[in-house]
Amino acid sequence: MPKPTDIRILDVQFDFEEHQYRTPLKFGGVPTDHCVLFNVWMRVQTHDGKEAEGMGSTPLGNVWAFPPRYVPFDQSLAAMKNLAELAADAASECTLCAHPLELSDVLEPAFLQIADELSQEMQLTSPIPKLCTVVTTSPIDAAIHDGFGKANGINSYNGLDEDYIQSDLSHFLDSNFTGKYLDQYTTRHPQPNMPIYHLVGALDPLTDEDISERLNDGLPETLPEWIVADGLTHLKIKLNGDDLEWDVARVLSIDQVTAETQAKRGVSTWHYSADFNETCQDVEYLLEFLNRIQEGDRHAFERIAYIEQPTDRDLKAHPENKMHKAAEIKPVVIDESLTDFETLLLAREQGYSGVALKACKGQSQALLMGAAAQEYNMFLAVQDLTCPGASFLHSAGLAARIRSVTAIEGNARQFCPSANDGWRDEYPEIFNITDGTVGTQILTGPGLGH
Repeated sequence: MPKPTDIRILDVQFDFEEHQYRTPLKFGGVPTDHCVLFNVWMRVQTHDGKEAEGMGSTPLGNVWAFPPRYVPFDQSLAAMKNLAELAADAASECTLCAHPLELSDVLEPAFLQIADELSQEMQLTSPIPKLCTVVTTSPIDAAIHDGFGKANGINSYNGLDEDYIQSDLSHFLDSNFTGKYLDQYTTRHPQPNMPIYHLVGALDPLTDEDISERLNDGLPETLPEWIVADGLTHLKIKLNGDDLEWDVARVLSIDQVTAETQAKRGVSTWHYSADFNETCQDVEYLLEFLNRIQEGDRHAFERIAYIEQPTDRDLKAHPENKMHKAAEIKPVVIDESLTDFETLLLAREQGYSGVALKACKGQSQALLMGAAAQEYNMFLAVQDLTCPGASFLHSAGLAARIRSVTAIEGNARQFCPSANDGWRDEYPEIFNITDGTVGTQILTGPGLGH
């Protein structure tokens, strides 16, 4: 029997919104200078007749989700936009009345089927990968969760226990989760504030000497300017993965500049994450990188909190890339590889000790993978896809509700600030960073919190 709080989809509307980047951003060695947002509005109705509209948004980050090594940039972006439209149409035709997790469980296979058919229709040399499909359709899933909460007059994170859903987690994961529900792995109130990870891209200037011509747009341009303006204590460092000398020198240079800046501020503690975007050929590169950093400056080494996806995302094709030795030194998190529970289990088997959750992979997946990671005592982080506006509110809310997550990445304010126009005024605690933290305490409203 359906629960009175279950929802059905009545209508789906969407649009695309394009924004130019303020400065280029390099993903896995490929620079990009703009983003396209996929925005979804969904009308839903509960089983007992209450209606509301939910909203979801994400950047169609094709350089990351369907990179040029598979198909050309323009072709992958066109595929994502086509898939977005077809998936929205399919969602609008769904007649199931259920909890958002159960709706997602039915819709995701349909979306994957649409992606396979679209790959053939577009004659793509590489089919649309699963990562691309879950990213493209994530606003639909977000809108379902948002609409569910709003129709029932609750925050969506407070509708995850057995009072609201028929199926326990064993239905979505495995028998180890029999009798368990997501309320065990999420909080009923968001963390009041969370440190923000500021991105230091491979193309970003560190000091004035690195700038040939200033933008003079009113925003910081060097690393010290950003640290002082936003009160930063967490930096995410993008690395090349194929030039050890450069990678080591980059981290040590960033640490030197940061140490000088933090000393002037009277700050003694700060942290780094190191992101290779799967460009390391093997784990030996990573081990040598960590060894060289430790030899170069032990304080810089100690400040590295975790390593993101150092080697190729295709775990099955590269079983030789075992992370056990590296994970004994620092947490190593799976990012691009993570598309479902199967890949999480495979990553654990191959030595990964952490999980990077992303709202852009879908609210349902993020919640389920967050639960699994906690059950297996894995390190947890919430990562960005240069998410502005509604998509960053979604990501911040997720980070603030998943137990053991300690910080959130957010770099749209650096690279795509125009997409935050309007949102800053409505949510200044989230978008105006002054003390190095995001004010997630405000994300308590119905739906996803905003």
